[in-house]
Amino acid sequence: MEKRRFDLNIERVLENWEIEHALREIIANALDETYLAGASDILIGTDAGQWFVQDFGRGLRIEHFTMNENIEKLEATRGVIGKFGVGLKDAIATLHRHGIIFTIESPFGEFRVEQHSKSGFDGIETLHVSYAENLKPGGNGTRFLFENLPDAAVATAKAMFLKFSNHRCIESGQYGDILEREPAGAAVYIHGVRANDEPNFLFSYNITSLTEAMRKRLNRERTNVGRTTYSDRIKAMLKDASSDAVLSALAERVETRDTREIPDELKWIEVSEKALRALADRKRVVYLTEAEAIERPDIVDNAKRDGYDFVIISNQQRDRLHATAGEDGDAPLMDSYIRSYNESFQYNFVSPTDLSAAERQVLSLSNQIAALAGLKAGDIPPIKVSRTMRLNPDATLGVWDSNLGAVVINSSQLASLSSYAGTLLHELAHAKGGHPDVSRAFENTLTEYLGKVASQALDAENGKPTVTVTPPSSKPQPKHRRGFFARLFAWSSK
Repeated sequence: MEKRRFDLNIERVLENWEIEHALREIIANALDETYLAGASDILIGTDAGQWFVQDFGRGLRIEHFTMNENIEKLEATRGVIGKFGVGLKDAIATLHRHGIIFTIESPFGEFRVEQHSKSGFDGIETLHVSYAENLKPGGNGTRFLFENLPDAAVATAKAMFLKFSNHRCIESGQYGDILEREPAGAAVYIHGVRANDEPNFLFSYNITSLTEAMRKRLNRERTNVGRTTYSDRIKAMLKDASSDAVLSALAERVETRDTREIPDELKWIEVSEKALRALADRKRVVYLTEAEAIERPDIVDNAKRDGYDFVIISNQQRDRLHATAGEDGDAPLMDSYIRSYNESFQYNFVSPTDLSAAERQVLSLSNQIAALAGLKAGDIPPIKVSRTMRLNPDATLGVWDSNLGAVVINSSQLASLSSYAGTLLHELAHAKGGHPDVSRAFENTLTEYLGKVASQALDAENGKPTVTVTPPSSKPQPKHRRGFFARLFAWSSK
């Protein structure tokens, strides 16, 4: 069988490449050929103690040793790893430099690598492929057979490929696959080749649809690729994610971010928004900024009583949720919670003529009760009685309704003068200053009322004259939301 030599025009290249990098290129070529030819899976194993890499494609030809971009691979939109056209020559040069002896067999011949003088230039030695044509139609693809390949190099090379990893695919989309991270950490793959380790990512990823900018940034090694190269693609993958496994994981981590390290994906505002919306779909939550929680503790209190969890978010997250509300529906922010809370009040007003005589007697003392707290007739807003307060039953017994400009009290409070008086004074305190529950200003007003009521009660006990009540006026009152009943002061009328 006549042997011929093909000059590779290579002296010494890629000093930083190790044996595993050469194997990576050989394995990548085998995987590409398997995909393009629709062949059976590749094999990596040993034969009589020698490692081999075997694909079952169309077979290696001598022209594949030239440096030339592969048009077939360039036109493939997915599933192909290599496109540079130099991987095979890089692998051969690296293996030769490390003293690895190998043979390549295909239906089109047998190929070995030797060092010879360059034709016409005796002083220059380059690598040549020595090959013998041995046509075997219908052969079994291409087989690399290594004589002295270290086991460790094979293990390291295989670890560079998603195919040989333990990553479980959670969701596939138009840009690639979202993968379950391994216990040792997450990784980013590009077309199935490990591009970078990401120990603080929540998921691993296999990017299969590359932008033009990504193609330009990718180096020949496709390892230690900077995050800027693939971050936009990962954001797009997560924004498109719809599987419960991905969304639940995002929701769980955004909820526990105060007690656990935040995955780096959640530091991207687009992804954190996705996670916050996923959490809102799964739990009753209200999102407040730190400033809102401090300024409106009543909202936190109300939300807790209504069975919500409140979650502190950043101003940027709040603004993002506001900005995208039209696209994905209203987010459970403070203002939307207040709106839904107010809408939950459905009154069934009762006319005084429909009350019992005892209830009318208690109601008739409203102005006297207010006067005990020092309120003049013109400062007392309209007082309405309702059989119902909220659609969802809770302990709300009274409310200062700024939309109505009136105090609304549950009819059940009229059963007891002390209950009615306490609730009325509580809501009048809201009406006076427009301050919410759980606020210093409201507590100050309530304290003022307590003092005046106590003073009036003690004066009455000591025979001093009590306040004179004047008819109420129709002066417009400031609006405020609601207050929550706390028994204020037990007293009885004289």
